[in-house]
Amino acid sequence: MTQPVAQNSTIRNVLLAGILLMLAGDFLFALNDAMGKWLVASFSVGQVVLIRSIGAFFVLGPMIAHQGTAKLFRMERLELQLLRVVMTTLDTALFYAAVVYLPLADVMSFYMAGPIYVAALSHLLLGEKVGWRRWVAILLGFCGVVIMLKPSSAAFSLSSSFALAGSIAFAFAIILNRRLRGTSDTNLVTWQTIGTMVVGGVLTIGAWQTPSALDFGAMLLLGIVSCGAHLMITRALKLAPASTLAPLHYTLLLWAVVFGLVFFGDVPGPRILIGSGIVVLAGLFIFHRQKVVDTTVPPENVPKGVN
Repeated sequence: MTQPVAQNSTIRNVLLAGILLMLAGDFLFALNDAMGKWLVASFSVGQVVLIRSIGAFFVLGPMIAHQGTAKLFRMERLELQLLRVVMTTLDTALFYAAVVYLPLADVMSFYMAGPIYVAALSHLLLGEKVGWRRWVAILLGFCGVVIMLKPSSAAFSLSSSFALAGSIAFAFAIILNRRLRGTSDTNLVTWQTIGTMVVGGVLTIGAWQTPSALDFGAMLLLGIVSCGAHLMITRALKLAPASTLAPLHYTLLLWAVVFGLVFFGDVPGPRILIGSGIVVLAGLFIFHRQKVVDTTVPPENVPKGVN
């Protein structure tokens, strides 16, 4: 009797750790987004992404030194790792391209589709069980997204298209995180940072503006904050199922509204508020059904040998 009780306690602690890490990571991502929107108003997307990526190595450098640089080049499932680098790079670049012209809350309203994609794809690509009730909630969530997006020729501007494509890349990156849960956090975040740095460098050609010391420091800090967020979320996805954690990304919308109002004076309209409310309710139901249906965590999610 003692062993099953201890195992259940460990599973609960693992799930709780994953949830808390996801919430903290999402807060840092929202802070990163607000800082990024401020910076891309004065500098090109490529320049912000490039210096941001360099800043991330203030966090990654000690981690790489600790594990050894040789381990960076011993990559299992190379094709999935390369695909993940592509997805995370697209996610980052497209997000910053969108917030150049759109309010934070509006861009996040597009990204709210990401967790809905994850809940659906986790069944098809990860084999995680998603029952009919959650499929109904997923469809309801899509209805909320449609209300927020207000599909029309005016709504689907180039900036909106960037946000929509970025949200799809974001969802696939989450799925790939789960597929690569045996890969070290250091490797995953280092290679995605290198990917964004290369793309940022290419986009900066012909668009470089010499920043002040304050702006340069802010771009470096952006990298430190985003790297911390990536590490937290990467670890969270190793500790709990994607379909459990995905709804927690809805907190990004809350922080986007708060930061948008405080720093940029952006007030979301009724359409955004109503649609996001529907999406959040659908996400919370998906989260509830996950807890009801799946009372255990697969053995690979228990932190034994997780690196």
